[in-house]
Amino acid sequence: MKSLITPTIPGGIITMIVFNLDYFQFNLVEKFLLFATFVIVPLVILLLGRDERDQHQRIMYVVIKLLQFPAALLALASVMSSKTWGLGNTALPGLLSLGWLLFTLMLCIYGLTMIMNHKGRTGEIAIGAGLVYFFIGGFWFALYQFQLDFFQANPATHALSSVHFHFSSAIVPIFIGVLGRVMTKKRWYPWVVAADLIGPILIAVGIMFSKPLEYIGVTLFACNITIYTTYLLAYLRKGPLHRKATFFLFLSCIAFYTIVVLSISYPLLKNAFSLTILDFIPIYGLLHAFGFVLCGLVGWVYMMDSLEKNPHVYET
Repeated sequence: MKSLITPTIPGGIITMIVFNLDYFQFNLVEKFLLFATFVIVPLVILLLGRDERDQHQRIMYVVIKLLQFPAALLALASVMSSKTWGLGNTALPGLLSLGWLLFTLMLCIYGLTMIMNHKGRTGEIAIGAGLVYFFIGGFWFALYQFQLDFFQANPATHALSSVHFHFSSAIVPIFIGVLGRVMTKKRWYPWVVAADLIGPILIAVGIMFSKPLEYIGVTLFACNITIYTTYLLAYLRKGPLHRKATFFLFLSCIAFYTIVVLSISYPLLKNAFSLTILDFIPIYGLLHAFGFVLCGLVGWVYMMDSLEKNPHVYET
């Protein structure tokens, strides 16, 4: 029997090779960016497959599905040309990165159509906004590959901004949006969505111009994820839900709380084991990307599939 996440297997294999072979000479940020292009975005596309679409959206969705893997290969070739093939001083890495930028532009347009077609459905607006944020991530990726300075920010900052928008900024609104598809609507839900849409912008602007703005954005984002995971854990306990969905969504929530505990414990761990923040960054990155984001997306794919087959099971 074909698995729901079969379309992500080729990208997953490529990601494992990229993470484990020294041949590519990629840094950790570049590996996470390629993980997003080959695995995270395809899972998001699977979630969009559960969306109600008009004829134009259906055509665009088919085109997005067809172009995702070639666009990811162009992103891989872009990074390889700068790091593996020694062409970092040429325009080739930047030109190849335009393939991924144009693909994220398609996601952005699809997201905007969702927002326009679902003006009264807050959850769908959140999902559409998440797709728009992928385009911003693609923009930062292209700047990084062209090695251009932008608003006095250096290419390393562009890479971090791209990772931020491919994971946190895009994924959290999508998570909160799909939660809105199954939850009993609460008065606080639109406020969570609104804060979730503003938070990534504050973080991005803060990274470049103002630390206080960055802290405000991070605080909003962390509070939103806490509300999302707390409600989701309570929801998962209510009824006979899809076992795989429950398992992966539970792991996603636990990964987030583990990050919180590690962040709070950092001063103690730093002194006890002579660790620095550089020692914790890979741990945070792995927990967030593979724990919170990957497990969460897989769980929601199974949840949405089960919802289509047994809609009354999920009524609360």
